[in-house]
Amino acid sequence: MGMKTKVALGAVVGIVVIGVVSASSGDNGDNGGKGGGTSAAADKNVGGSGDKAAGKGDDAAKSDAGDKGASKASQAEQFKAFVAKNGTPKEKDAVAHVLKVQGADQQNDILDSADVYTDFTGGLMGEGSGPSKLIASAFADWKDSKNGLVTVYDADGEIITNGNF
Repeated sequence: MGMKTKVALGAVVGIVVIGVVSASSGDNGDNGGKGGGTSAAADKNVGGSGDKAAGKGDDAAKSDAGDKGASKASQAEQFKAFVAKNGTPKEKDAVAHVLKVQGADQQNDILDSADVYTDFTGGLMGEGSGPSKLIASAFADWKDSKNGLVTVYDADGEIITNGNF
């Protein structure tokens, strides 16, 4: 590996470490001055044994989560509904080809990324090249992030386009 590659790789690793540290510093948790941190798993399990003692076991928690997910529309349906209400006629035509949206519901404004899967074919030079740019633009209208990237894929999983949101 050349010297420039090592420097670039070191810079990327440094940026990722800074991002992770800054993301975890926003927990607002107080360690009581003991100098030790808590893991993410420990934060999620705070009071977990209290739920079981109160008669609410893991099965009840899973069914509650399943009920919430069943009543909530998928990300693709939410995106299509937004464009149907606020989009231009060309954006509406383009978004009709959207099959699936992933990553739109979890954002932290550090490194947000979302994937939009369509039924277009041909990849970068295919039929969906123009409409996929409209899809990326409509996505940017729907979601807002300080540092977001939306990637639009064709039916074969090839990247058609991407854009900031």
